[in-house]
Amino acid sequence: MSQVKAAFNKAAARYNQNAFLQQEIAERLDAKLGVIAANSAIILDLGAGTGLLWQKLQNRYPDAQIICLDFAQEALKINQSKHKICADANKLPLADNSVDIIASNLMLQWCVDSEAVFAECSRVLKNNGLLLFSTFGPDTLKELRKSWAAVDDKKHTADFIDMHDIGDKLLQCGFSAPVMESEQLTLTYQNATDLLKDLKSIGAQTVVGRHNSLTGKNKFQTMLKMYESYRTNGKLPATYEVIYGHAWKKTNQLSDVAIQTLK
Repeated sequence: MSQVKAAFNKAAARYNQNAFLQQEIAERLDAKLGVIAANSAIILDLGAGTGLLWQKLQNRYPDAQIICLDFAQEALKINQSKHKICADANKLPLADNSVDIIASNLMLQWCVDSEAVFAECSRVLKNNGLLLFSTFGPDTLKELRKSWAAVDDKKHTADFIDMHDIGDKLLQCGFSAPVMESEQLTLTYQNATDLLKDLKSIGAQTVVGRHNSLTGKNKFQTMLKMYESYRTNGKLPATYEVIYGHAWKKTNQLSDVAIQTLK
């Protein structure tokens, strides 16, 4: 996790200029709030980074207090929010039952223990509070992963959680009615090294670095040749499986009884 934090801190200054995919997904995530009715007095932008999602939340909820939380201090320096906290997602420095909405754009895939993050989200959300997020699924960078797999059996890309497993974790952590959906977005490149440069430019070094040894260089070149088999219409594709999810914090049993009685 410390290496991930260091990478995002290093990339913060140029992040907004290179995060085209992240901006697009932030827009799609924000649009989902247009059809979900929820209280919005206090909102937590979890994994807010430089503020791509915060800007959209601010426009949608101009009267809300929006707290931007991220573990990368350099990213938060760029973020224009008045309410910023540098902290880890699995140890939120917020009171129990204090937040109406938690929105998180492409943060969850970097968390070692997503279940711990969901448990913390459940703790700080008010009863019937909303958790809305996007993350990457297992088909993300499948061309790169398969190209490396043809070279050796080492792990060269990050693991991404299946959306059904995410839904199960939400239920285990005190959420109800989880709604999960996914889509595939494809970026295209002239060559695979441009993809690797893009990943590095936003701090997303999911790829193991090149080795200095001759053997390492040879493997890297072999991987590039394998990736060429995916070339279509003169371009190399890079697939991203984008998962969107939302769920509600369960009320306790007493509250459920009270609500039923009032009906």
